[in-house]
Amino acid sequence: MHGGDIYRNRVNIDFSINSNPFGMPESVKNALQESIVNCGSYPDIRNEKLLAAIAAKDGVNKEHILCGNGASELFMSIVHGLLPKKIMIPVPSFFGYEYAAAASDSEILFYKMKEEEGFNLNREFLAFLKRGIDILFLANPNNPTGNLIAPVFLEAVLKVCKKLDIIVVLDECFLEFVEGEGELSLKLSINKWPNLIVVRSFTKIFAIPGVRLGYLLCAEEVLLQKIKRQLPEWNLSSFAQAAGVNACGEKDYIAYTAAFVKREREYMTGKLQQMGIKVFPSEADYLLFYSEYPLYEKLLERGILIRDCSNFRGLGKGFYRAAVRTAEENRCLLKEIEKQKGCG
Repeated sequence: MHGGDIYRNRVNIDFSINSNPFGMPESVKNALQESIVNCGSYPDIRNEKLLAAIAAKDGVNKEHILCGNGASELFMSIVHGLLPKKIMIPVPSFFGYEYAAAASDSEILFYKMKEEEGFNLNREFLAFLKRGIDILFLANPNNPTGNLIAPVFLEAVLKVCKKLDIIVVLDECFLEFVEGEGELSLKLSINKWPNLIVVRSFTKIFAIPGVRLGYLLCAEEVLLQKIKRQLPEWNLSSFAQAAGVNACGEKDYIAYTAAFVKREREYMTGKLQQMGIKVFPSEADYLLFYSEYPLYEKLLERGILIRDCSNFRGLGKGFYRAAVRTAEENRCLLKEIEKQKGCG
């Protein structure tokens, strides 16, 4: 159910995962190397330096931060800590929400977003929110579609959910790839909305999926403690903590990445559309597109791995997702698609 399976395929370029095309910053790489000397000791069980760095980066109270071994551990801890009976997930979306919900034996309600509406949520969705739903999972931008939820609509959702006693888990793991993410994020709204949990990650934007580091923001102490009790002690290695501290200082790297991704994403969109491929509007570092031609198999024969999205709930055969990578790699992908489709 995930991309990145380079272990069972011959892959030269992996477009199936959406990590930063520039790789990890040098400061993070150096921090990981220097952390080797600390392997003989337990890591800081309180994550004090990391919490202070995240608080400074995001402008939040460090008491409202909870770190995890990747966002996936946090999703699992949320459902185990809050013990929801019913969880709502708009689809298509990230399989990790469904995986976590199933692990808690929760009843899962799926809201199917419409292809003809670009897989966007609208005010019609608000009518489907009912008392008895305990958790609503949302992603901004959504994965695999890449579309954004406007802050004003998120506020409307939170208002309705607060009245209905629904906890909103907002996944912002890809938001730093979007220009102006500071104006789009709800990380500063956690004090306003006690029913809001914002989940963010270092994995994609800093290209460190093997390190495993994510965090959540929540101002409601009762919720925070329930989730925290589900996390094991020393869940963050010395490597993860050092990488996170250094990554928090890489603001220029994030800004440069977001600007580059926007240019390349728009270029890729235009080229794919010229080939007659349906591309869905995206603001993230990946594109969802549809083609009746078996692109996954044909590209894999050429050593290029894209994400076959046929197993995403709410999609089907012919839907694919490709990351925005370096300019050279993106042009290689487009050239191969053009060749396979006979557009050249």
